[in-house]
Amino acid sequence: MKRNLMDRAIDTIEWLAAIFVGLVALDIFISVLLRKFFDTSIPDSYDFGRMLLGILIFWGIAATSYRGTHITVDLVWGQAGPRMKRVIDIFATLVLLFVVTMQTIMLFDKVRLTYVDHVLTYDLNLPTWPFFAIAWMGDVCAVLLIAIRTYRLIFQPELVQDHPEQHTSE
Repeated sequence: MKRNLMDRAIDTIEWLAAIFVGLVALDIFISVLLRKFFDTSIPDSYDFGRMLLGILIFWGIAATSYRGTHITVDLVWGQAGPRMKRVIDIFATLVLLFVVTMQTIMLFDKVRLTYVDHVLTYDLNLPTWPFFAIAWMGDVCAVLLIAIRTYRLIFQPELVQDHPEQHTSE
């Protein structure tokens, strides 16, 4: 089956989010090993850890936003008919698109201020704005994926698998 450009973009963003999970885990693992067995640490490991965690959070938002695998409350949705479920899904996704778009705009301001203020890490005096910029790119990807999800919910609902928990066998 040939995958279109949107599907490849979705897969790429999800892979990038997975890579950031791996980087956070690797940073923690190496830091613990160095402290436990060699009584030393990576310079700026705390700064790297918190900035990588921030990157992970924003790329995680991107990865979960399209699939609809984030936390949801389906009390009303579960009782609605198929047509109303679709209306609720479209409305909820539009609200999510608005909120994440506003968040992305505000986060860009944080990236800009970090760059302008020349904020550096404690030990190595490395600029922190690139880490903030990578996190912001994750937020931009979240907006892109939510926009794709919204488009597909409205015009191609058969391409969006909503509420995957309903399709699992217990």
